[in-house]
Amino acid sequence: MKAWRFYSFGDMRMDEIPVPPLRRGHVLAQILCVQPSVTEAQLAFGIPTLAYERIKNRLELEAPVQLFGHEFCAKILETGEGVTRFSVGDRVAARAKLPCGDCPLCGSGREHLCRKGPIIGFQLPGCFSEFAVLPEIALVKVDDRLSDSEAACLQSLSDSVAAVETADIRIGNSIAIFGQGSMGLECMQIVRTSGAGLIVTVDVREEACRLSRELGADYAIDASKEDPVEAIRALTDGNGVDVVFECAGGSPKQGLAGTKTVMQAADAVRSGGKIIGVSWFGAPLEVDIDLLRERSLRYLFPDISTIEHLEHTVRLAASGRVRLKPAITHILQGIESVPQAFEITANKGRYKAINPAQVML
Repeated sequence: MKAWRFYSFGDMRMDEIPVPPLRRGHVLAQILCVQPSVTEAQLAFGIPTLAYERIKNRLELEAPVQLFGHEFCAKILETGEGVTRFSVGDRVAARAKLPCGDCPLCGSGREHLCRKGPIIGFQLPGCFSEFAVLPEIALVKVDDRLSDSEAACLQSLSDSVAAVETADIRIGNSIAIFGQGSMGLECMQIVRTSGAGLIVTVDVREEACRLSRELGADYAIDASKEDPVEAIRALTDGNGVDVVFECAGGSPKQGLAGTKTVMQAADAVRSGGKIIGVSWFGAPLEVDIDLLRERSLRYLFPDISTIEHLEHTVRLAASGRVRLKPAITHILQGIESVPQAFEITANKGRYKAINPAQVML
């Protein structure tokens, strides 16, 4: 089969490799659509972010190695021994992080809390290839109402569902979301379905603000033209919102906000409110703990997404409560287009992309 493998940061090549053997509890699947996550796109070019040192070590010790590709839609071609939930012809998507099966949490029936298991595309081969062998425990069936393109977004959407669940939204809560890329737009739509009141979004791109309003934000603030903190306070009688989702931070080289939006989030939330940290920064972050303590702010991080979260994303997207298609701005054809998808996704602002660029195989 054709598969993209990394020889070093910034050096990916399409190789002919054997189709991996089918194993017990796994399925052999044909990849229909795949997209690099923003994190994967940064790592591909050697930009420090989540898992940078682990990927660096793998490249130094194991290259060439099949990396990345946990956001995909695939069709099952063959099922291994012990597989009971899926049949040949089913379309599937996957959660990325799997339980290890050996730790005390897994041994006590709390596999959903395990952080020691492998991740598809990081420790396990991902799906920038024609075929993949995938563990049944990672998979959910894709609803027929969803296209292959929409289904490739489900893994990201499941992380957004986990982020909103962590926020514990109450009916009528006011919400601000910094960053209207794919996860920011997803969080915005999910909080709307979860009973939120006022929803304010922030971005520096006109096209992202426009799409945010189209998908349900009450106000979309263009931070390149006005101070978002002042605007949010003006909309909340000077108090700030109940919950802020910070989805904009990260490497400025890729058009992200650095750490600026973390500080803005703390200024835009009311005293006693919550900040949900969705972004990855790739380096230590300096935070004014005394300010958080003085104002009784809670800085929370999303729980790991589970198979139950992923199943819920299918329902959200299939029912139209969350719309994925409007954010899919770049669809490429053929496995040869994978490097272009990484380039677009790593530089979404330059290419006016919202969702990561997709490759249809």
